[in-house]
Amino acid sequence: MNKAIQTALNEQIAAEFSAAYLYLAMSAHFVEQNFNGFARWMRAQSEEEAQHAMRIYGYLLERGGHVELGAVTPPPKKFGSPLEIFRAALDHEREVTKSIHDIYELARSKKDYATEIELQWFVTEQVQEESSAELTVEQLTRAGDDVSALLLLDHQFGRRDGD
Repeated sequence: MNKAIQTALNEQIAAEFSAAYLYLAMSAHFVEQNFNGFARWMRAQSEEEAQHAMRIYGYLLERGGHVELGAVTPPPKKFGSPLEIFRAALDHEREVTKSIHDIYELARSKKDYATEIELQWFVTEQVQEESSAELTVEQLTRAGDDVSALLLLDHQFGRRDGD
């Protein structure tokens, strides 16, 4: 495996675990604020990000690459309103999309077709991730400070299954 691609994939593993930590911290914040539905949604998101990291981990090993686990970025200690939190989640998903696209472009430039194919799954996944976050931000924007609307959304988010 090309060393630059290996390095980029190792960095993406750390980024995915950092995302898992971020969403887990957001989940804890929501529990503390008695928004258990939003908390459940964020916890499922955290688990999904950890699965993404493990998928890349497994791919690297399957290709004979070397896994080098980097530092996980600690999440913020404080969070704001549900809308602010989901806006931060959307911004984060956009960063992840850019990172995946950058690695995909690197794989393409190095003619690493297997990595391109593996990353195609992530490209598709990020379309769904961004769409979901955008919809949530839109719904929370419409809800504004209406407590009833926030509680209804919280209830709906609590019905998310672990993906």
